[in-house]
Amino acid sequence: MQILSEVQIKQKTKRLAIQILEHNYGESDIYLLGINNNGFNFAKNLGMYMKRNSEVGIHYVNLRINPAEPIENEVELDIEVKKLQGKVLVIVDDVANTGRTLFYAFKPLLTIIPKRLEIAVLVDRKHKNFPVTPKYVGLSLATTIAENIEVRLKSVDEKSVHLV
Repeated sequence: MQILSEVQIKQKTKRLAIQILEHNYGESDIYLLGINNNGFNFAKNLGMYMKRNSEVGIHYVNLRINPAEPIENEVELDIEVKKLQGKVLVIVDDVANTGRTLFYAFKPLLTIIPKRLEIAVLVDRKHKNFPVTPKYVGLSLATTIAENIEVRLKSVDEKSVHLV
């Protein structure tokens, strides 16, 4: 069952981009840390709309984490973590399920003190097992644990969110 169409995803992404800019008004740079593939693609979409509405410098960081084994595998950033010291950071993901992936995404950032650290997600599911609450949310859903959310952002022809 489709939950969000391509048009709705664009509308929500634009709104989230403006909210992030408003909350960080006066900042010269914002770093969007996209989690894995879909989170990074969503970060690029957010950044595109942010650039259209502001002169703020948008920087993309690919944050790679193995959600199935977050302790056994290191969380990797494609930038030296010390370069994020004192910066405004927004961790971006497509879906916040239990909060576990977002929780472990903080791991490399514990060695620095950012100016601000926030979370943006396209879809937030309401059954968290970890104390992680996104500040910017496109759509909140109350689903059963057995249901899954599938986000398609890679294709130019089709962007959508489905409940499967």
